Amino acid sequence: MSKHIHSLLCLGDSYTIGEGVPLHQSFPYQTVQLLRKDGLSIHAPEIVAQTGWTTFELAEFLIHHSFEQHYDFVTLLIGVNNQYRGLPVEDFAEDFEYLLKKSISLCAGHEKQVIAISIPDWGVTPFAKNKESKEIEGAIDEYNTTAALLAAKYNVAWIDITGDYRKTGGEPEMLASDGLHPSHAVYRQWALRLKDFISEKV
Repeated sequence: MSKHIHSLLCLGDSYTIGEGVPLHQSFPYQTVQLLRKDGLSIHAPEIVAQTGWTTFELAEFLIHHSFEQHYDFVTLLIGVNNQYRGLPVEDFAEDFEYLLKKSISLCAGHEKQVIAISIPDWGVTPFAKNKESKEIEGAIDEYNTTAALLAAKYNVAWIDITGDYRKTGGEPEMLASDGLHPSHAVYRQWALRLKDFISEKV
């Protein structure tokens, strides 16, 4: 009997792609690298994400896309572009609930192997220097509270990276060259959280 090789699907936006860093430094790839280092057999991550996507745009893509397989683990990190565009949190909630159900379906119904990740607060970055950081913080908190409640409703894991990101996300070594997106060092922190979660499940 062949040894099972695990699979990871990562859904989201620019934070999932790793905008501004090489692909292998994105959090999905760093997660897989860490798991392999621990001896786990796992495929390269499959990433379904686009820079600028809102929850609605990700949902639209998934509605029209056919997946050939189910995945052992699915991550979902989405919503910053809803906030950036000033879209209603009620619409976000409706989309996010669909995305959670879709993620569970793609994970063969194993809701406890779906991981929702909180939205980082880009208000701490140089990109936001001419904007109201407190307004951004409040809006991000509203989106994250909504997402966390929905994750709990569907028994999906919730990883909150926002608090730590607010402390260090604006530091030079924590930023990609665009002054907005995280550096590989931030993605490594997220990857370590994911690695620990996945390791407990396999």
